Amino acid sequence: MTTTQTPSAGSAGLMWAAPAEAPSSGRAVPARGDVGSLPSCRLRRVTEYIQQNLDQDLRLAELATVVYMSPYHFARLFKGSTGVPPHRFVVRQRIARARAFLAAQELSIAQIARRVGFRTPSHFTTVFRRVTGITPRGYRTGHLREDRPGREGG
Repeated sequence: MTTTQTPSAGSAGLMWAAPAEAPSSGRAVPARGDVGSLPSCRLRRVTEYIQQNLDQDLRLAELATVVYMSPYHFARLFKGSTGVPPHRFVVRQRIARARAFLAAQELSIAQIARRVGFRTPSHFTTVFRRVTGITPRGYRTGHLREDRPGREGG
């Protein structure tokens, strides 16, 4: 009776093997998982585009078109340049802009949600809490308390 073995997630059968021999040219060969980065001019162009269009639905294909790349290649190089995928970068930029609006106290949370590209205030609140650990209203009231003079405990 023969038994067949199936590799488990931790077995060497599922891991990438390193090349046995380096090329004789003497040049460094990047490992299989290494990813390049966007040229600085293209990175600047796409980040400016994101900032100018935060209130709109930004799709990966649209961002890739800005820098004349395929969506897959753009996403890999963008993450290599910024350390985060394009979607996470966009979300963080939206939350950063929302923080500035919340501190200004001039707009409602629903208006802020629309201005930073969220379709509904509830989705905005969910994402804001996930990123910052506090709700938009909590952030606003906390910021309001910080701005008031003479509120030291003591």
